[in-house]
Amino acid sequence: MNVVIFGAPGSGKGTQSEKLIERYGLHHISTGEVLRDHIARKTPIGQIAKTYINQGQLIPDSLMIKILEEIIDNEPKAKEGVILDGFPRTIPQAEALNRFLAKRGQKIHHVVGLEVPEEELVDRMIKRGAQTGRADDNLETIQNRLKVYHESTTPLRDFYIKEGKYRPIKGSGSVEEIFGHIAEAIETATEKESPNF
Repeated sequence: MNVVIFGAPGSGKGTQSEKLIERYGLHHISTGEVLRDHIARKTPIGQIAKTYINQGQLIPDSLMIKILEEIIDNEPKAKEGVILDGFPRTIPQAEALNRFLAKRGQKIHHVVGLEVPEEELVDRMIKRGAQTGRADDNLETIQNRLKVYHESTTPLRDFYIKEGKYRPIKGSGSVEEIFGHIAEAIETATEKESPNF
């Protein structure tokens, strides 16, 4: 089972990804973590990525797809199912992901959409920045990230609704409550597709 976890910065994707991994045994691919690792190691990819991230901009599609291909092709656990956290972020990335998976006889099964009011997102990220010291968790960068998110990523919601894969989840409440809604949405949709699940 391949799952995309989808939502604005600060919507709880990382936290809910951990719960999904625990429940379904998926391999977690967080493009944010992968990029931060490249930046820390000062790889060529990291140097390019850093210039975009520091301005609150999205990484170019071609670079993100190259990174993803390397992970999926070289990580044995990824063949059994992945959870993609932070990718795709644009329709061209989603189309490229569909082509890439189809070549390997795979597909995206569920897109979990964490839907959180904007005021709550800003509040969560300001608090996270104070706790973790993440340089991109300051008000100006947060507002820019949310603007970029709404412009570039919101159309993806419609893309996956048309494909019948989008599972809207209210992203406010306790971690356990939110995860309960996610598991129910995934299992209900899976049963409809294959009643013997």
